[in-house]
Amino acid sequence: MREIRRGTLQEKTFYEQVGGEETFRRLVHRFYEGVAGDELLRPMYPEEDLGPAEERLTLFLIQYWGGPTTYSDNRGHPRLRMRHAPFTVDRAAHDAWLRHMRVAVDELGLSEEHREQLWNYLTYAAASMVNAPD
Repeated sequence: MREIRRGTLQEKTFYEQVGGEETFRRLVHRFYEGVAGDELLRPMYPEEDLGPAEERLTLFLIQYWGGPTTYSDNRGHPRLRMRHAPFTVDRAAHDAWLRHMRVAVDELGLSEEHREQLWNYLTYAAASMVNAPD
């Protein structure tokens, strides 16, 4: 998808193509609704309220997909593996995370192309966070 901006032809970012901030906020909010009741994942979020974790993931995904750089502006480099190192992320946690994310992605109503692109990234990211044997 192309659009003209200030006299130049530019590609729209994935972030723009899928609806911007509102889409990512819906995705992450729905994901954390699932996490809130998950006996395996919920203990990985030590804060009583999942709101701060929800905001961090939202800002990370917004930045990753071409939106504002608020995440890095506030928290520096993502360092995802390092940030997840204190938690045991085994295959069961990986699968639970993807189960909740699958529901959230499917409820967005994205085009097949966008859904597949987003899902491919999320499955890659989930696999890269595994830090414990089964």
